[in-house]
Amino acid sequence: MTTRPRTSPDRSYRSPAGIAGGVVLLAVGAWLGADALISGEGRTPWLALAGLLLAVPLVVAFTIRPAVFGNEDRLRVRNPFRDITLPWGSVATFRSGYSNEVLDEAGTKYQLWSIPVSLRARRKAQRPARPRPQGRRGREQDAVAEAQEQVVRRAPADHSMDELRELHESRAAAPASQGAPAVRWAYEIIAPAVAGAVLLVVLIALG
Repeated sequence: MTTRPRTSPDRSYRSPAGIAGGVVLLAVGAWLGADALISGEGRTPWLALAGLLLAVPLVVAFTIRPAVFGNEDRLRVRNPFRDITLPWGSVATFRSGYSNEVLDEAGTKYQLWSIPVSLRARRKAQRPARPRPQGRRGREQDAVAEAQEQVVRRAPADHSMDELRELHESRAAAPASQGAPAVRWAYEIIAPAVAGAVLLVVLIALG
């Protein structure tokens, strides 16, 4: 009897602010949509239904759905409309600028929607610390403390990217981390949004 190798648990990276914003938008949309469906007259309930069918998947796609998962074998990126699976051996590098991205060996770029770049948080983290008065500790102890403080004061998004880079560097050559990238379209998001858009256009066209 052969035993299957254990897969390490995923590290997950998501945007709490994005999720919170999505929940608020969905709550407001549900309240307004329910009111239009129940109290609306004429074509209003149909317009509300089409609007919800279009808006809800898009709100979920751009706020709640995005996530990045990484374990010892591969990186999985869940973006608004696609799921990308990248074995570590197929990852070329990570890139951070105005957005965080991962590039595969073929040069294809995938944006990491769930790890947004905050220039404000980055500037705040890079702001020099206030000078501390010299106490009983010597200069060497102060230098060590300042170095540790700089690591801690990294922006959250940059810290997440550092973890992914370390995981990639340590696992890229592992036999279990080899393979080709796989991309799957999120039809569970695309299909209802397209249906809602079509219904909305038809209702508007019929006047």
